[in-house]
Amino acid sequence: MKNDYLNRRDMIKKGLLTAGGVTLFPHISFGETAKTPLQIDRSGNALYSPFFKEYIPDHFLTENTLLAKLNANENPYGPSPAAIKAVKSTAMKGNRYAWRELYGLIDKIASKEGIASENIVMGPGSSDLLEKTAMVLFMNGGNVVSADPSYMSLIRVAEATGASWKGVPLKKDWSHDLEAMEAAVDKDTKLVYICNPNNPTGSITNYNELLDFCSRVSEKVPVFIDEAYLDFLEDGQQKSMVSLINKGKDVIIARTFSKIHGMAGLRVGYIAALPKTLEKIRKITRGGMGIAYTSVFAAIASMDDQAFQELSRQRNAEAREYVYDTLKKMGYEYVPSSTSFIIFPIEMEGKLFLERMMEKKVGVRAFEIMNRNWCRVSMGTLEEMKIFTAALSEVLT
Repeated sequence: MKNDYLNRRDMIKKGLLTAGGVTLFPHISFGETAKTPLQIDRSGNALYSPFFKEYIPDHFLTENTLLAKLNANENPYGPSPAAIKAVKSTAMKGNRYAWRELYGLIDKIASKEGIASENIVMGPGSSDLLEKTAMVLFMNGGNVVSADPSYMSLIRVAEATGASWKGVPLKKDWSHDLEAMEAAVDKDTKLVYICNPNNPTGSITNYNELLDFCSRVSEKVPVFIDEAYLDFLEDGQQKSMVSLINKGKDVIIARTFSKIHGMAGLRVGYIAALPKTLEKIRKITRGGMGIAYTSVFAAIASMDDQAFQELSRQRNAEAREYVYDTLKKMGYEYVPSSTSFIIFPIEMEGKLFLERMMEKKVGVRAFEIMNRNWCRVSMGTLEEMKIFTAALSEVLT
């Protein structure tokens, strides 16, 4: 097993792990977290806030030896057959830039969202655009308000750029505390960030309450709504905040092809906002320049493959129900999820838990939230979830 692991000493030599920060890469537990400096505690864990930290094991199992890679919220069924066919058929034109073709994708997305093409900027995944937004808005300081815990990509870059973070604890039902978040907005606030459904909790905030919040608060400060997981809901499109753009509200909505479309490795995402907001972001990024020629056509084909999206949604729900049932039988609670992952409390120190799960060749994530240890497991195939639950039963009993 020696060659199957990267240990902490190796990571230090390669510059991947230092006392000042962690550089996170896809084949270990961190998957989709921003590649920016983190505060590390004495045990080598990532500190996000007084309420929220992530456990980092001393060894990382390499991807090719994992029986179940359930640590990065990747769609195990994608890309769609139509997207794969599109990549193959356009690969010979990979020597060309895809500017004209990108406009076709933008128009297609605009039609789907019910907004104008000028309201869209493309990027290589939505995280890239989250981070570019943070760079633009916080280069002269200020603060960002968000839930705590939440997805940290935009927050980490905002802090690295010079901002301060005002984290507002989630409510007892794990939804955003919108009242407290609005109260946290002050003269130095430059952005309110909302991940809905939220990561890492999988919870969702009431649509009508969020719509009202975004409508009102965006009159004072821009509101960024990260909807990466919204498509896992049967009525996800109806619960988007994108309609506020046509009402002239200063909102930014992020969407990605990494989740329901299964294109995490093909890197396509976008943000929708008012033209005046997008113009600020365009000053530091060429938007779609980072998207490969083949990925543009894969995204177009995937949008048309509604059957694949529905299949991904159904299989994801089936995997969730299986894990729910297993956790209930084991006597464990869980946070009801509207996403492609589940979070639940564990009665074991997080780093030890990760090491034990890796011994079973299962990759998951572990956090400490509100002084309690939690596992976050992505939904894989049903076979992978059976491998996970078998390992979990052995590790926790």
